[in-house]
Amino acid sequence: MKGHFFKCPFFLYFFGNFLYNRSMKIWAKLITAGKIRKQFVYEKEERLTYSRFFDYLADICHELDIPTPVLLKTHIFNFAKFNHVKFTSRDFIEEFDYDQLFLENIIL
Repeated sequence: MKGHFFKCPFFLYFFGNFLYNRSMKIWAKLITAGKIRKQFVYEKEERLTYSRFFDYLADICHELDIPTPVLLKTHIFNFAKFNHVKFTSRDFIEEFDYDQLFLENIIL
């Protein structure tokens, strides 16, 4: 009976799609005074790779028409561990007209 759950069709369907999903989505929100002022869902037909996270961030910022923030190792760690990361105005070298840029990993 050991390992019976892993042969269950539901388990194979749900976790098989979760582990082998080849697309990713990141929900980007520009927030001011606790309200979402602008948002965008970034979709890419590839698996999320943290070594390419700056490329994803640059594409998102280009689409939202904002400057690209400085990306630190702690930002990537927060995104990997908590499925979200927050960039504040101090993370931007250029002028940033919002309180924060919030990126959230959409897990399907």
